[in-house]
Amino acid sequence: MASINMSYLDPTTVMLIGIPGLEHMQFWIGFSFFIICVVALLGNIILLIIIPAERSLHQPMYIFLAVLAATDVGLCVAIAPKMLAIFWLNVREIDFDACLIQMFFIHVFSLMESGILLTMAFDRYVAISNPLRYTTILTDSTIAKIGVGLLLRAVVVIFPGPFLIKRLRFCKANVLSHSYCLHPDIIKLSCSDHRINSIYGLIIILITFGVDSVLILLSYVKILITVLSIASREEQFKALNTCVSHICAVLLVYVPMLGVSIIHRFGKHVSPLVHIIMGYVYLLIPPVLNPVVYCVKTQEIRTRILGNLLRL
Repeated sequence: MASINMSYLDPTTVMLIGIPGLEHMQFWIGFSFFIICVVALLGNIILLIIIPAERSLHQPMYIFLAVLAATDVGLCVAIAPKMLAIFWLNVREIDFDACLIQMFFIHVFSLMESGILLTMAFDRYVAISNPLRYTTILTDSTIAKIGVGLLLRAVVVIFPGPFLIKRLRFCKANVLSHSYCLHPDIIKLSCSDHRINSIYGLIIILITFGVDSVLILLSYVKILITVLSIASREEQFKALNTCVSHICAVLLVYVPMLGVSIIHRFGKHVSPLVHIIMGYVYLLIPPVLNPVVYCVKTQEIRTRILGNLLRL
């Protein structure tokens, strides 16, 4: 019994990795990630400055976009510092409790992003199906309640995660497979029964991302039905054009997520490098491209940004 007990450890630190096999290129890889994070932060911060400052953008669609931008900023801030320390300074060690805190915020911001995309789908449905009541349905008070509700949902469902992990027993292996901390990655280190953690993680995915994706799809089915009932082809095109930016944002989040899930479940013989790269794509590409998509496709935002640049 003594030998068995000695095989368990109470981890104080865990090790994160960069990109295995490319250690000789760590600095340049880190520089690339630095540029990606700077672009993501600048793009989303610009949206957070422009939308509150311009009265013409004080509409539900743009307010939800500002919340999405704030979420993307939070996600970058949660990931970037430690990731760059790994690539530039080779500081791979992280305190176990700090790892759990990072895990908590990454998953909270990810759930927030999914919830906001669902809310934006509902926003587009209301705007197209009932334009005359659009501003009376989505009032400032309603928008604030939705925002608080999404935050509470994310915090409540993720909050048990760190405590469920703390009850696990860990062995000597303490190396995670990414440069950031995720729930599935941490529980794999456990050498005790972690079925409860696995079931908890699956339930969270089903009741959040799963339900959100189904409701987003249903929203667009109803939007399409509404648009097809419009007699004018020009009006149909105009109505659908207002959804393009949101559809792109949904695809940017859910396509990489689906790819990561498929590789995780069925790609056991796939190179670990593929798993790592897909993880970076899933977490970093949406914050980078969301501002680009909305600036390119939304004339009001593009006009305000160009106008402010010309004044400088």
